[in-house]
Amino acid sequence: MTSLSTPISQNQRLPTKLSDHVDGSCVVSQFSQKLLFAGHGLQLPLRKIRIVRSSDQAQPFVVDSITQTTDVPVLSCPEAIERMRSNRTNQTSNQQYLAMYSSIFGGISTDPAAMVIPMDDHMVHRGHGVFDTAAIMDGHLYELDQHLDRIIKSASVAKIKLPYDRQSLRRILVQTVSTSKCRKGSLRYWLSAGVGDFQLSPSGCHQSAFYAIVIQDESPFVSKGVKAVTSSIPIKPPQFATMKSVNYLPNVLSKMEAEENDAYVAIWLDGDGFIAEGPNMNVAFVTKEKELLMPQFDKILSGCTAKRVLTLAEALVGEGKLLSAIRQGNVTVEEGKKAEEMMLIGSGVLVRSVVQWDEQVIGNGKSSYFICYAIAVIFFTIIYMKLFHLGWFLINVELGCSRKKTRCVLKKENYNEIIRLHKTIKD
Repeated sequence: MTSLSTPISQNQRLPTKLSDHVDGSCVVSQFSQKLLFAGHGLQLPLRKIRIVRSSDQAQPFVVDSITQTTDVPVLSCPEAIERMRSNRTNQTSNQQYLAMYSSIFGGISTDPAAMVIPMDDHMVHRGHGVFDTAAIMDGHLYELDQHLDRIIKSASVAKIKLPYDRQSLRRILVQTVSTSKCRKGSLRYWLSAGVGDFQLSPSGCHQSAFYAIVIQDESPFVSKGVKAVTSSIPIKPPQFATMKSVNYLPNVLSKMEAEENDAYVAIWLDGDGFIAEGPNMNVAFVTKEKELLMPQFDKILSGCTAKRVLTLAEALVGEGKLLSAIRQGNVTVEEGKKAEEMMLIGSGVLVRSVVQWDEQVIGNGKSSYFICYAIAVIFFTIIYMKLFHLGWFLINVELGCSRKKTRCVLKKENYNEIIRLHKTIKD
């Protein structure tokens, strides 16, 4: 990181009022030594401060000008790459970037220093891009086709032409994950208006761009319940909330707001005051009457994992033990806070229990049966990715990435095994 040779708090204050000077024309810094910014080869020498009074201003403003050529190195391409590689080596993170595809150089790289995109890509400086994800568990991609369909739909809404057909996009994604040899993590991929210039319109872009990166994450799965707060950050209008664009500033601010209040997530309400979603996950509830409530997707992102939970719920309604009904529509805050269970649903969290919303404890303050069951089904589905029988339920799951609907059948005679599984997950 860039650092100061002397803390700012220990340096003398520069005069900023004309009354502090004789003529108010030009003031040279009172520092007797050079104030250097040092880091990654950057050094800034002594600066001259000029005080100027505007004819329509009562107070002067400061014009800060550099009096010498700054000592910024001019790097060759190999030197820049080497510095990027060194910088990556010095960073510590639970995530490792194993492989990246870029349509700009038309191939896959396993060197993190090469995992960059051009500054004149309109996704960078105009936010003209869309993205999506897919979980990687046990070396398999989970629900790739559903996520791929969604990014293509998002690109259409964002008026981004596909650089390749769907089959080619899918092949690139699968090959990138295969090259990475990642067993546990996530695949993220973007469609951009492309590179070309720094104008607002994408008319100067040569061609749309496609990027994908494989992120290995060995963080353990966490099922512990979390706290939520109501977000004060305005939710995006439906036209933008229903597409997965790279414009995530409201989402970031919402997440930061939650962390500032010692919570995991901040819940958005829509313009009519109904429950909407979290910053990067859907939300659902189970009432005391065993009814599953989930906000409809007309104003929020249509979550692929949320759809999977709805499919699971349909099978459970038939059993009548864990669920009695499903209602997707407007959900009031009062209904949500009085629910027996509250859950976050998304590819990043799978299904995670919320045990407190604002000051209201949800249910008994612990993860409950439906949440634990949903976690078990989705988690084991991701791991095995095939037709399997575990004694307490049978899942006919898509092989690899086929587009057939998942069917989940709960065996009545093994209901006690499910309860045992719930207790295991809770512990």
